[in-house]
Amino acid sequence: MKAAVWYGKKDLRVEDRELKPLKQDEVKVRVGWAGICGSDLHEYEEGPVFMPNESKDELTGEQTPLIMGHEFAGIVEEVGSGVKTIKAGDRVAVNPTLTHGNKPEKMDIYDGFSFIGLHGDGGFTKYANVPESNAYILPDSLTLQDGALVEPMAVAVQAVKEADMKFGDTVAVFGAGPIGLVTILAAKAAGATRIIALDLSEKRLEKAKEFGATDLINSGETNPVEAIHALEKDGVDISFEVAGVAPTFEQAIAGTKARGTMVIVSIFAKSIDWNPMQLTGSGVKVTSTIAYSPTTFQQTVDLMGTGQLTPRGIITDKIQLDDIVDRGFEALGNDKSQAKILVELSGEM
Repeated sequence: MKAAVWYGKKDLRVEDRELKPLKQDEVKVRVGWAGICGSDLHEYEEGPVFMPNESKDELTGEQTPLIMGHEFAGIVEEVGSGVKTIKAGDRVAVNPTLTHGNKPEKMDIYDGFSFIGLHGDGGFTKYANVPESNAYILPDSLTLQDGALVEPMAVAVQAVKEADMKFGDTVAVFGAGPIGLVTILAAKAAGATRIIALDLSEKRLEKAKEFGATDLINSGETNPVEAIHALEKDGVDISFEVAGVAPTFEQAIAGTKARGTMVIVSIFAKSIDWNPMQLTGSGVKVTSTIAYSPTTFQQTVDLMGTGQLTPRGIITDKIQLDDIVDRGFEALGNDKSQAKILVELSGEM
């Protein structure tokens, strides 16, 4: 079967790969659509970040080269002998996180987690075998394209939960890329009264307004911290750092009110130089999130299914697998008008 395989930095190849034998606790998914994530882009432009290129991953037992793609949905074609809750024909979104599963849910997210599509073969291909527990049945109200958006939407839902948001809170989102946009959407659904979006791109800021941002700040044209304090004298209650660079990290803290919360949602491909005294002088609490609990993933499916979260507007292009490098990864890296690019596999809805 044809697949997009990561070999190294700037080395993603579309080639034929064999599907591994189906295990008794797995389901075989005929992939309909798969999204290109910012994490995927980091691996392409700067990797390896997560990719196990020196030794086999502890949880998957796999090593590069690997099939990429961790945001995907499709139709179950076959189930393993031990599968009980999923049947052939079910339409599913895939939760790509894998953990040891030995701890309570809130702790287990960080118990040696790995990702289908980063630490093991993923969804940029015709078929993918995934554990039964990682397949979530989609309601009839959602298409398979919607299903491919559940994973990034779940990241944002978890980020809002980590922030302990309350109705009436004011929010700043640093970075209006794909995850920043769905974070705006989640914050709006959670009751934020003011949502300030910050980015260097006017096109991305326009998209942020569509998703619910009440105020827009172009960080390249004005001092972002001063602009935030001009809107909210004491700073915002909660800031989300979704850009993954040193300037926005410090700005997000500086734009947050004393004893407020800054949530790191982005992936930092390299270390930054930062003085923790910035926190000592403000009492701002810093937390972070990398994934989501199984409960959050299911809640995201439910919220999307009822129309309370509608991230469809994040899709800016749909491409074929053969075009994944030029029209996918290169486009995302060079064209700031792009947000979420979906790769068509079976193309089923």
